[in-house]
Amino acid sequence: MIIRSKAPLRIGLAGGGTDVSPYSDIYGGAILNATLSLYAYATIKPRTDGKIVINAIDRNEIVEVKSEEILDIDGQLNLAKGVYNRIVKDFVKKPLSFEISTYVDAPPGSGLGSSSTLVVAILGAFVEWLKLPLGEYDIAHLAYCIEREDLNMAGGKQDQYAATFGGVNYMEFYANDKVIVNPLRIKSKFLHELEHNLVLFYTQTSRLSSEIIQQQADNVHAKKASSIEAMHQLKEQSILMKEAILKGEVDHIGKILHDGWMHKKQMAEGISNASIDAIYDAALQAGATGGKISGAGGGGFMIFYAPYIHKYALIQRLGEMGGSVMKYSLTNEGLTTWTV
Repeated sequence: MIIRSKAPLRIGLAGGGTDVSPYSDIYGGAILNATLSLYAYATIKPRTDGKIVINAIDRNEIVEVKSEEILDIDGQLNLAKGVYNRIVKDFVKKPLSFEISTYVDAPPGSGLGSSSTLVVAILGAFVEWLKLPLGEYDIAHLAYCIEREDLNMAGGKQDQYAATFGGVNYMEFYANDKVIVNPLRIKSKFLHELEHNLVLFYTQTSRLSSEIIQQQADNVHAKKASSIEAMHQLKEQSILMKEAILKGEVDHIGKILHDGWMHKKQMAEGISNASIDAIYDAALQAGATGGKISGAGGGGFMIFYAPYIHKYALIQRLGEMGGSVMKYSLTNEGLTTWTV
């Protein structure tokens, strides 16, 4: 028996950062994101020899340990260990023996929610294997708890819900971990136009998002007015983006992205840098009407909106900037699991 799962990575189109505590707890956050045809994969093969093997194929890392109820969180493939520990603690109450293999279509620190998406994929594989009675909200919330509470990893809430639900969603975040996922019913021609005009660019750099996110949280704790106001504006951008996409006002999308990026840079230091600014300026000169970093900032992927035929000049210009344009499509499918 082989159990498989996959969960899609995402791009944040507006509101990114407002899903991070304590801002979301105090003021309420809102984000508009969309999932891509780039995935995190997990495969479980049960064993009977009392061992656990974790194989991160994309990272060329393998860990083999004795099957126990709690695995040490020692810095080696902690995401898989964290999921296993919570599954045993909350559900099966006994050690399991298995091999789990994982793969992610984007590198860590890319800004596409790869770590959280991998947690969702691993969790989904266990849910499929053990037939656990968990719905979409349950899986997303449990993935969040594993990352933020069990593993003490800084971050927001959107990635787990995007990976689980899939599609284009307007998400609301409130105190006490309350999350509302609003799937958007968008006409297919508007989605095709959005997909056609959005360019996904990998800067060939990664970053440690936790440092930026922690500084963002510290700014809210310290009641830093400029940072909080920037987050208020970002939340407003998510509403404007939702309306533009639903109404098919595609010409507005670039400006909303641009305005959001200007505000995002005010949330915390390190979100942008000289290299990112140079790429952004070059993109505008090539015909993009707006863009932003995907994720916390500091590196990883950037997205740009280039209407009409400017997309092709933009791709050519970005190719001169030392990174690479990634082909993708938008997907409506979230976490998917199956057994062979």
